[in-house]
Amino acid sequence: MNRQDNQYMRRALELASRGLGSVSPNPMVGCVIVKDGKIIGEGWHRKYGEPHAEVNAIESAGEDKLDGATLYVTLEPCSYHGNTPPCAKLISGLPFERVVYAHIDPNPRVSGKGAQQIKEHGIKVDSGILEKEARELNKRFLAYHEKGRPYIILKWAQTADGYIARTNHDSKWISNEHSRKLVHKWRSEEDAIMVGKNTVVYDNPQLTVRDWVGKHPLRIVIDPNGKLDFDKKLFSDDHETLVYHATDKTFLSTKEHIQLPDKGEFMDNVFFDLKKRQIQSVIVEGGAFLLNELIKSDLWDEARIFISGKKFGDGIAAPTLKGEPEREETVNDDRLLYYVNSNNG
Repeated sequence: MNRQDNQYMRRALELASRGLGSVSPNPMVGCVIVKDGKIIGEGWHRKYGEPHAEVNAIESAGEDKLDGATLYVTLEPCSYHGNTPPCAKLISGLPFERVVYAHIDPNPRVSGKGAQQIKEHGIKVDSGILEKEARELNKRFLAYHEKGRPYIILKWAQTADGYIARTNHDSKWISNEHSRKLVHKWRSEEDAIMVGKNTVVYDNPQLTVRDWVGKHPLRIVIDPNGKLDFDKKLFSDDHETLVYHATDKTFLSTKEHIQLPDKGEFMDNVFFDLKKRQIQSVIVEGGAFLLNELIKSDLWDEARIFISGKKFGDGIAAPTLKGEPEREETVNDDRLLYYVNSNNG
């Protein structure tokens, strides 16, 4: 290792972050190629199905410039042929002196095989540079492979006196305009957005990205007893929606209704089905019942809570989390608290 490894890996992480919201179910990956103390090539995985970071960085540098160079990449190079050829094979056939990666790929199809293939071709391989930062960047990908479920983000807005909605279930608008715009940005970064049946009934949300430029997430509704009517906005457009239930009903709806087995924990079964669909992250936006169920079951990784200066005096109580927030920000006149579930670290 040398003292500049952190510097180059940090740059690779910056590049990797540009793939947020575009590469799932692949991980975000950045790559930097260095020769004689200078960066000669950079690349990142831009979009699912397109070339990987290493390919883009090598193309940026030019294969004729790689003799004796070091390649820095935020994740172990892949070793199998998916939508694109394996990067480990490509790297092994080039005159690199050294390859440095942040952490091993948890995908069992790779998991050490990429690094071993590169070593077998006489290239020095080092790992563990900025591993903590790289794992944080790819927390969605890691949850999918290490926990066997999507990364789960809880989000809600509450009043200064601790209510998530009025007694009539009305919750518009607790947070300010800037906070709501931020939520649309978050939606564009995740694979799916989830709400419970009551949120659809009382709020009639669209659950799309409108105040930000980005993709719409898959919409998920939890309706165990199959009681939803289909006159809501979610059922009147072309955006993909899944409705999970545990009944024998036949639904006359254009959206996909998924009956889960009436055994085990319902939400465990939901997330298991989402994993099979290659959904790596879910942002849960209410309501109080669903949020509390996930908290009680310890089925969450991160929570983002807006606290406004408004007061309702009475209403539906906001969920509560144990411990202190990891950090706090201000969004205009709203407070934004970030919690991380240490039990799922």
